Amino acid sequence: QVQLVESGGGLVQPGGSLRLSCVVSGRTLDYTGIGWFRQAPGKEREGVGCITTGDGSAYYAAAVKDRFSISRDTGKNTAYLHMTNLNPEDTGVYTCAGITPGYVCWGYEYDYWGQGIQVTVSS
Repeated sequence: QVQLVESGGGLVQPGGSLRLSCVVSGRTLDYTGIGWFRQAPGKEREGVGCITTGDGSAYYAAAVKDRFSISRDTGKNTAYLHMTNLNPEDTGVYTCAGITPGYVCWGYEYDYWGQGIQVTVSS
């Protein structure tokens, strides 16, 4: 059984930073690409970014490029979403998802989903 569990969310002030973690079990990151998605209140879910297997190429939505980055630690089977210079428009439920095989990740259907975690950017 494949499980993805997010952690690291919470309340942060505008301009602040957060790091979300996505621990994967039941499937190795060597074979699974990871995507991060978010859903703001009253809006549809949108892709934030993703990271492939192999060379770990990362792709980002225009709204977060240059502020967010995705990394992975295959030894811990964990992916991370590093968020900087956060603003209130970044508020939402952030969810990580897995895709296999993971040599592509942007714009594809994902196979496994986490439960999501709340990120609130507010003063």
